[in-house]
Amino acid sequence: MTGPGDPPEGTPNGAPGGGEDEYRSVVFDESFVRAARLQEFSADERLGEHHSPAVKTRHAWMRLGGSRQAVLLVLLIVLAFGTAVYMGVRHPYKTPETVRAQPLRSAVVPLAPAGEVPGATPGDLFAHSPAANYRIGAAGVNLPAVTRTEHFSDGQIVAALTVAKDYLVRSSLDPATLTGGSVRPVRLLLDTGQLDQFDRSLARPDDNGHDAATGWLIRFDPRQTRLADRNVRVNGTLVASELSPDALDVTADYTFVYAVRPAPGAPANAPGQGIGKPTPGAASLVTVRREMHFRLSRENLNDHRLEVVQSSLQAGPLACSSRPADALRPLYAGQHAGQDRPRGTDPYARDRANPSLCGELAPSAQPKPSHPLR
Repeated sequence: MTGPGDPPEGTPNGAPGGGEDEYRSVVFDESFVRAARLQEFSADERLGEHHSPAVKTRHAWMRLGGSRQAVLLVLLIVLAFGTAVYMGVRHPYKTPETVRAQPLRSAVVPLAPAGEVPGATPGDLFAHSPAANYRIGAAGVNLPAVTRTEHFSDGQIVAALTVAKDYLVRSSLDPATLTGGSVRPVRLLLDTGQLDQFDRSLARPDDNGHDAATGWLIRFDPRQTRLADRNVRVNGTLVASELSPDALDVTADYTFVYAVRPAPGAPANAPGQGIGKPTPGAASLVTVRREMHFRLSRENLNDHRLEVVQSSLQAGPLACSSRPADALRPLYAGQHAGQDRPRGTDPYARDRANPSLCGELAPSAQPKPSHPLR
């Protein structure tokens, strides 16, 4: 019987140890085999440190296949959009500077009557005056037919005329404005660059050509004057033209006729009030002509505002010494200007750059009532 380690055929040549063979010289004992440290190198280590792998590592986003093209397309779109925005901000053309609002230039001229101021009821006065056929109130401020310009459409011109009409109505016809009440409705229509000048003119009016309150609006001294009829007669024209590619000019030339009477308790013969005692119960007419230039930029059109560039006001019957910069103080029925007549202007006098002017109210401008009150 064979031993446990022998092959089935027995040892070669029948020898107990398997006989002599070519491998007997390299047989190690069991203790040597157990003590040996086995180490197997990897494929990369066997090939050397300078070996480049045959297969490159692929990142996760590259293994997406077609998605990579979509990502690149998105990146290109973002890059193109960013370039467009950058070129829009840094374009070679100089951005036009914002035009600042110019200060208002105004002139207020009182018109002194040649004789006594006629008095009657408001209806009789209007019916027998040049304002007999004038329209009443805002109906007298009509918008003209419009034609588009090179840079402004019909709608934009209508918008400019509408803002100008609103300004005329609020500053010339609103009873609160006329009697010294709130001026906020007028202020809301002004270019923001003119608000400081407007506030200064209302707080500290002066006839220096810039700070007359009556350059911005029409109002009577509430301590001396009352409206005898709220139905103001109005007649005039509005004209719009293109001032520049970015602005419109609107010209307003209107005549407003008011019926007034002295306020209860008003002081008689106050400075600037003329000569004579007012006729009790009688009303008189005050005629005011306003010539105004408005400028409206595209921003003004969007904001429903305007810039008052120039204002020229003539009003009578007033005394030349009435100083109408803050409010109008008309002569009433039965009064006259006396010796307070228009005076000559000395062009060599340099004590005041903008001297107060005064004119004479033509007799034809006065009503001829059929039943005058005396």
